[in-house]
Order: sequence, then C-alpha cells, then structure tokens
Amino acid sequence: MDFFKSQESLTATGWILRSIVGFVFLIVAAKFMGQRSISQLRFLDFIIALTLGNIIAHPLSDEHLGLKGSMITTVSLVILYILAIWISLKIPLIKQFFDPPAITLIQEGKLDYRNLTKAKLPIEFLFAELRKANVDDISKVAFAAWEPGGTLSVFMNTAFQPITPTDLKLSTEPFNLTKPIIADGHIEHALLREIGKDREWLEAEIRPRVLKDIILATIDSNQSVQVQVVREP
Repeated sequence: MDFFKSQESLTATGWILRSIVGFVFLIVAAKFMGQRSISQLRFLDFIIALTLGNIIAHPLSDEHLGLKGSMITTVSLVILYILAIWISLKIPLIKQFFDPPAITLIQEGKLDYRNLTKAKLPIEFLFAELRKANVDDISKVAFAAWEPGGTLSVFMNTAFQPITPTDLKLSTEPFNLTKPIIADGHIEHALLREIGKDREWLEAEIRPRVLKDIILATIDSNQSVQVQVVREP
C-alpha cells in the first residue's frame, strides 16, 4: 500500500495501482451521486464535476501527494452535494438558485433579445440550435426556451407541426417496443426472465440458426423474435 501514500518517487506499478484505485473510487463516487450528475450538468453539477476532477487528478500525477487526503475530500464533497440537492428539494428559494427556471427566448415567432442577453447567448448560437431542431424560420416557432441544463427547447406553431394519425382520425397499431435479446452471440438473460421464457424457447425461435452465429436478434412486445444480423460464414 506504499503507492497510497506520498512518495519521493513511484514505480510504474505504483502509478498503475494508484490510477486503478482513483478510477474505481471516482466510479463509486459518481454512482453514489446518482444519474442527475451524469445525464446533465447544471450549475451545482458543473461545480462538483470541476472540483472532483481537480482533487483526484493531482495525486494521480504527483507522487508527493497521497491518495488518502484526496479521497477524504472527495467523500466530503459528495456528501455536501447530496445534502445540497436534498435541501433544494425542501426549500424553493434554494432550488431556484441551483436550478433557475428556463429563460424564454422566442415567443410567438418573436425574439426576446433581453432574455437572450440574460442567457449570455449570441444570436448565431441560437440559430445554430434552431437548425439542430430542424427549424428554418424563427417566425414558425411558438415557444423556445433556454433550459438550465444548457439545451434549447423548441415548440413549433400548430400550423407547422407534422400531421399525426390522430389529426386525420386514422386508426393505428399499438406501440410495439423491440429490445435486443441476443447480442454478439450472448443471450440477455434478464430480458428472457422478464418475459417468462427460457433458453430452450429462444433457441427454438431462432432455428435453423445457432446462437453463436447471431450478432443481433430482437424481440418485440408480442414476444416475436427477429434475427437482425448473422455472422458471415
């Protein structure tokens, strides 16, 4: 455990072990903080990501620093992060500070330049985001807002929205979700248990093909198995 403490110099093995410990520790810390800190970087998430990255990076590149202090600091910050999230859920004022409301940028086809300045966004960036949303004319936008997570939400005027079967009063088939049940020759056993089937049933469904030759097979809500990609002989 010498690699864990500060050293005058570390061997190649020591650096590798320190990297492994730091990597696993960050994974555990991120898992403990939850999906929110991974899926989107809001104000509090951005601060904690920068801080944790700097804290754990130094002992991974400087042999004179031990891992113990960095790990204790990281655990403390993770606890503070979770506490701040909990407090923000209980106190609306704190929640508004950490997660401010979305900033309206376009209303009924008209740009709100004051809010654009408030969001600190150049017009060119706004139009780039509109192009990503397949918007070719700002006058067609009913409402657009800059979300706290750094994304643009866009809603088109009803006259420019795609026509749906409901608009035409057409009957439609029920939603049918397909999921991979075989991936690269390996069975997704959790999915197989979920639908109440076993390996023998699946092998019967894919015959005459054999399991090891199938790269991808999917199953839908009606428990119909479709072999999508087969390994070339």
